[in-house]
Amino acid sequence: MQVVVFGATGGTGRELVKQALGHGHAVRAFVRNPDRLKVIHHRLEVVTGDVQDAKGVSAAVAGQDAVFSALGVNDRKPNTVLSDATRTIVAAMQQEGVRRLLFLSSLGVGETKGQLGVIYNQILLPLLLKEIFADKETAETVVRESELDWTIVQPGRLTNARLTGKYRAGPDAAKGRWFPKIARADVADFMLNALERKQFIREAPALTY
Repeated sequence: MQVVVFGATGGTGRELVKQALGHGHAVRAFVRNPDRLKVIHHRLEVVTGDVQDAKGVSAAVAGQDAVFSALGVNDRKPNTVLSDATRTIVAAMQQEGVRRLLFLSSLGVGETKGQLGVIYNQILLPLLLKEIFADKETAETVVRESELDWTIVQPGRLTNARLTGKYRAGPDAAKGRWFPKIARADVADFMLNALERKQFIREAPALTY
């Protein structure tokens, strides 16, 4: 397939690019700084642009079979960076007739609110991550209200551990877990499998070990 990855220079985005190439797909990586990607492959096209630029995003989406969004924002001040970017991507997909969207969110958003564990629920979320998660909620709403064939992926705490291919996915994946976590490599593996197997369409599965 032909796929475009937004957020391709982030931890999960780089894994998506690498693994998608390994699966034989043609990958278009949409990045702000191409020097950060550090991947060279004959099936990789690197497009430099700003995810807030509607024309640039539409051009990147055009002709693709699926869109991966692995965008992340670390600004702890009130902002709408992620949700604004998501609106731009969704609008571009609708304009270009591309239906399949695999969107990276987080455990603790939407139906999984409260499932990230005690440390996150009582300390990190209210003190440090409140605004980031508030914008994730808005971004999810944008995706859910679209008519796209979306999958919202809600992983636990992300790590840089190696790919295992063994994890729990679904609405109850994190229940009973005190410190739910998962490697970025396994998140990418799950997202690619969901695309290739046509699974979890219009669902928001939690993802953890």
